[in-house]
Amino acid sequence: MSTENFSSIAATIGGGFLVGILIGYAIKKVVKVVAIIVGLFFAGLAYLQYQQIVTINWNKVPQLSQNVVETLANATTQIPGFNSSHPADMTVSNFGIALTGSMSVGFTIGFMRG
Repeated sequence: MSTENFSSIAATIGGGFLVGILIGYAIKKVVKVVAIIVGLFFAGLAYLQYQQIVTINWNKVPQLSQNVVETLANATTQIPGFNSSHPADMTVSNFGIALTGSMSVGFTIGFMRG
């Protein structure tokens, strides 16, 4: 193993780890903001119902959310390579084990610390 190969592998692992941390951190922040917005929306609806300004049929809310989840699931099956049954068809695996492994570890750490 030459020094050039070693430095290339080290750069791939380090770069993947750093990018994984940044992606995990950013995704956790976005999830937090979305959760706060949705929570405030439902709190506002509950307040408006308490003040008898609006009437909400809470029994339809789970049915509506299930329809949204089914729509998103159907949309993701149309993404090329996303629902592939063969692991070699996944786009991320073309980068190699070193990059995907370090990126997944970095993503986990970034998501946990975010």
